[in-house]
Amino acid sequence: MTRTILITGAGSGIGRATARAFLADGWAVGLLGRRREALEETASGAKALILPADVTIPAEVDAAFDRAMREWGRLDVLFNNAGISAKAAPIDEIAVADWLDVQNTNITGAFLCARAAFGRMRAQSPQGGRIINNGSISAHVPRPGSAPYTMSKHAVTGLTRTLALDGRRFNIACGQIDIGNALTEMAAGFTKGVTQADGSVKVEAVMDVVHVAQAVLHMARLPLEVNVPFMTIMARDMPYIGRG
Repeated sequence: MTRTILITGAGSGIGRATARAFLADGWAVGLLGRRREALEETASGAKALILPADVTIPAEVDAAFDRAMREWGRLDVLFNNAGISAKAAPIDEIAVADWLDVQNTNITGAFLCARAAFGRMRAQSPQGGRIINNGSISAHVPRPGSAPYTMSKHAVTGLTRTLALDGRRFNIACGQIDIGNALTEMAAGFTKGVTQADGSVKVEAVMDVVHVAQAVLHMARLPLEVNVPFMTIMARDMPYIGRG
């Protein structure tokens, strides 16, 4: 039987690379994101389920998950990936509107999509499934001026831990992948220079985003009685081990 996965934030970056890896591996893949054109570009002619939706709007999230269930009959995996960041600044220089944008996507969006997946995995027969949350190295150590993003990724870790616990009696596994310096549009600036803890600006090592996609695929392939609660994947020489 073909396995099914729904990927949020599938129109670019890590979501796009992961979607293409799962399509190449023969999965039925649902691409969820705000821009239909970007989702269609991700699919690149492959047979993917295009699900235009804003993860911050409950009705749109539920409609996307309902459509996937009608199409496939079950949901095996959610890659809860959609996320944004804000421009680095001291907290008193961060606009409240920018703070709210990050939290609405990274926390509320992750909650709504996890909620939708959990409910359907709990109700389907056979019961169960897997939720993989996209965390960040910022869930462990922050960059300067990153309060909104760092706080949101700590919240994602809380979501992962509670779902991993609550999912046990429903055969639902939940894990998190914390990613450092995968070369996407969001991380392109790392190759030009990033502010360090001492105030200096340095170019940082990056890695091909395909390695992240393959790591998510590995997590998704595991039997449900096995879980990777937390995986860290990073460019080897980036300042994480020894950051600060």
